[in-house]
Order: sequence, then structure tokens, then C-alpha cells
Amino acid sequence: MKKLTLPTLVMFFLCCSRLMAQGDKVDSSEMKTLRIDPYTSRGAAMSQVFQEINFIPLETTKESVFGSIDQLKITKDRFIIWDYDTKAVLIFNKQGKFIAKISGNKVESEPDNKNQDKFFGFTLLKEKDQDIIRISSGKINNYFDLEGKLVRKSREEDLRTDEQQFSDSTRVEIGRMEKKNKDSTYYDISLTKNKKMVAGYYPFNADRYKKDMFLYGGNPITNSGIRDELFFTRAYEYNIYRVTPKKLYLSYNIIFPAVYSLPADFISNPEYIGKRDEYFNKNPKVYYGISNNYKIGDNLYFKVHNRKWGNDEKKAFIYNLKNNALTSISDLEPDTLSQFLPVTDAGVSYDFLNRGFHLYEQGYLYVSYSSLALFTFKDQNQGKNRKYNAVLTKYFKTQNKRSNPVLIQLKPKEN
Repeated sequence: MKKLTLPTLVMFFLCCSRLMAQGDKVDSSEMKTLRIDPYTSRGAAMSQVFQEINFIPLETTKESVFGSIDQLKITKDRFIIWDYDTKAVLIFNKQGKFIAKISGNKVESEPDNKNQDKFFGFTLLKEKDQDIIRISSGKINNYFDLEGKLVRKSREEDLRTDEQQFSDSTRVEIGRMEKKNKDSTYYDISLTKNKKMVAGYYPFNADRYKKDMFLYGGNPITNSGIRDELFFTRAYEYNIYRVTPKKLYLSYNIIFPAVYSLPADFISNPEYIGKRDEYFNKNPKVYYGISNNYKIGDNLYFKVHNRKWGNDEKKAFIYNLKNNALTSISDLEPDTLSQFLPVTDAGVSYDFLNRGFHLYEQGYLYVSYSSLALFTFKDQNQGKNRKYNAVLTKYFKTQNKRSNPVLIQLKPKEN
């Protein structure tokens, strides 16, 4: 079993210097305030929440064995995975069959690069209707096709990212620098088109990185579930922003009970500067951020982040915006739809507690857990006369607890 690790944390350092520019105004005219107490949440049967559940074992071979899914992208017929443990990008087809592996020895880096890891993750691009994997190592960009073959190399300055670009080519950028001088102005989030900034929000100075620490629960940008809209979150806030090609909206302000909430002056009060890590160690229940935000029909999915750990912790939820019902994802009960198997590893390991869902795309949520967890759940079903479909029957006969992780595809209900 893997060691317990904290959620992926992104640290920024903030000084109290005055802002040098006025950012664009966030539209809060349609903001909804949601009062949510996570520990009033309830469980539900899998079939009450999802309409389809598919287990997809990822083929284990000598070349394809890996530890966990740290980044997942999906194309029409491929799963593309970054695994931090093996420092590799792995490509599988939609049935889980192994296609190719891109490891460090296939990636060119700067000659003087002393970092043996060479690269951290990848970007999926679309070029002339073809999906291309870009892996950047230092200033060198390596491009691979979906068979894992090197297509070309370059030293491009203006690098596009697929997950932060709308259909009209408007780009969403995090931490954009607008002026290149000693008084440079940066923006937490900005919209650009044709390399020109359309709007910039929450400006800050470059020297904010020197004195203080900000913690995030994960990627501040997620696919909201609606075409040409993204969700955005900031550190030390319980707000969910909606990003469109035109502007930034404050959509939801979540109010949690005081025991889980930051002090109202946590960002503005200089007494906390340089002491935030100490504060969270002393107050492990307090949420330092939210993430994994998706709106699927009437349901708002979200995940909270704090320093309190344990198999009984509730950290991922579904909030129904119509009837205010709150469902704890870790308390979902297996039933016939899930072949009486859980869809998270709660109670056995910490993959879901750490990462939550990998993404929401084309109507499906994706999550994963280890083969160790899946065999453990199977063992718990011993003597209960459980029946598994052909995919899992073959998996349990041919694989073991050390096999590759299993990807789980979930189609959520919308009401």
C-alpha cells in the first residue's frame, strides 16, 4: 500500500506590497450563496447517483507497469496517463490495452540539465485535427503522436495548452505577466486572444513570492461540465468562479460552519504572514481550499482540503442545487450497477482522498484506484455470491494485487 501523502499542493509566496494595477471587475451579479455543513451529508446507493459505471483495467506488461494516475487526458480512442512514480507518459486504448510508453530516455533535455526526472507531465494539443502529446523539458519541447513516436522537437516561446483554451481561441492564463519591467504586473487569471490580454483579474506584484505561503488543493482550473466554460478557484477562498471567453463570474460562495472556516481576515491580516503553515497544523479541520468543481445538471460536485486525515474523513461531495441535498461520495453504497464494488478507495487507501476525480469529459467522470484496493474489495465480497461482468471476471483470474491501477468511468445522473 502506498504511503499517505498530502494532496497535491501548489505553494506561492505573497508579500504585502501594494498592487500596481487595477484588475478587471469580477461579475458577481448572479452569485449564489450556499450554506453547507459537510458532516450533515448522507450516503446513497450508486444507482441513485450514476446511470453507468465501467471498470477499465489498464493492461500490465513488463513495459507498462506503473504506480498511479497523476494526470489523465482522453482522446477519441486513447487514455494518456502521466505517472510520477515511473516518470513516464503511458498510452492505452479505450479498452485498457497498452499502446506505448514515453519515458525520460525518449525526451531530449538541455545538455546541462541536472534534473534526472527531465519532465513533469504533458500537454495534449490538437494540430491539423491530430492529437499530439507535448512534453517540455527545460526549454526543449518534444512532440509525440498517440503511438508514442517522436514527431519533432522545438524551442517555441508561445506554448499553447489545450485545457485552457476556448473554441474561439481565447486562452485562459494563470499568473500572466503583462508588463516586462521591474514593476511588472501579474494576474491570478487572465483572458487573452491573439497574444493580447482581453481581461485580467486579481493583479499582484512579482515580489509576492518572497514572504508568505499559499496552499491550493489542486489545479485551480477545471472543466465545469459546460461547453466553453471553466471553473476557477483561488487559495484561501470558498468561492467558485465561472470563466467564459468574455469575462470572469463569481458563481458560488460556499459558507461552511466556523469549525472548518478560515478567519475572515486570514488574507489581509499581517499577523498570519509567514505563519500560515503553523496555523493549519494547529487547526487541521480548517479548509484551506476547494477543488474538483463540476456542475452536472442540478448537481454541484466539489472537494475540500485540510490537514485532517483518516479513512473516515468526508472530503468530496455532491450538492443538489434544487433541493439542497448533500451527498458524501465516500459514503456511496455499492449495488448491482457497480457490481457491488466501490468506485473510490475510501477505507483502503488514499488515492481518491488525495486527488478526487481526474476529470469530467464527454459526460463521464473518471477516477482510479490500485489493484490492491480492487482485490481487497473483492475479498470483502467473499461468500456473498457476487457476479462480475466478463471484463472483471477475466481481470480477477489473470491479475493480482500488484497489477496496474484500474480506471473507473462514471456517467452521473443530472438531477
